[in-house]
Amino acid sequence: MAVVGRSSGVPLVGFAHSPVPIAVQHVDGPGASLPRVRGPHAHDFLLLVHVVRGTCTYRVDGRAWELGEGDAFVIAPGAVVDHARESAEPPGELWSVIFPAEAVAPASWQDHPLLAPFVGRHRGGGQRIRVPPEDRATWRARFADLDDELTRRRDGHAEAARAHLTLLLVALGRLVDDVPAESGDPLLAAVFAVVEERFAQQLSLREVAAAVGLTPGHLTTVVGRRTGRTVQQWITERRMREARRLLASTDLPVADVGARVGYPDPGYFARRFRAAHGVAAATWRAGPGTP
Repeated sequence: MAVVGRSSGVPLVGFAHSPVPIAVQHVDGPGASLPRVRGPHAHDFLLLVHVVRGTCTYRVDGRAWELGEGDAFVIAPGAVVDHARESAEPPGELWSVIFPAEAVAPASWQDHPLLAPFVGRHRGGGQRIRVPPEDRATWRARFADLDDELTRRRDGHAEAARAHLTLLLVALGRLVDDVPAESGDPLLAAVFAVVEERFAQQLSLREVAAAVGLTPGHLTTVVGRRTGRTVQQWITERRMREARRLLASTDLPVADVGARVGYPDPGYFARRFRAAHGVAAATWRAGPGTP
């Protein structure tokens, strides 16, 4: 994770893209603590927390959430989290998983059924869900299995990790009773439809704004507030997701991959890919973690 910009006037922490864009954190016992960014900040990824035992407090968008044994807690992208106000009462055990929306293959995380618990009727950026006592052992096992796949990195671990995350999200969705019809957002759906249809072409914020009938400034404000990312970041993310797919599944030259995802200038594509992934496209393609 690294600070990639600002959202709602605070630092925006981004998820470092990788072939398996999922990270698990486990706290167990006295003296343990979760890695954190100091001070108020927002995420451009989704966060799911499960308290196995003990208690902890999260402050999200100014509201303090007291979590206890058996609670699951979700934080949507763009919510302002203040870890300076977070506390835990050891000994305790807590699992968390962070992941960008593309970990479950979205054009729009806002409308994806598995991600609906993150954007339901709740307000204030966070939502607490009570896991029934009879389901808690299964929940803990799912986090542990996901962590095991990401740690051991055996053959097929990328597919297995996504499968374990999907099972967690399905279980979460079954516990939430307010998500289906009211979680959609027509404006965001329209924005993402434009991005999905035209990401491989030359596409700017101004062109997206014109397509949905808003000024660029208004669109920037709305999308940033509701998703934690800018329109340009969503365009770039969609292009990079397609670039990763082409690099992993075809033998196309890197320059041709760039041209197919909206970067006709090979040098510019090379810079954008390295900025997003930390390595050159050819290095990413040859890496051991590439699916």
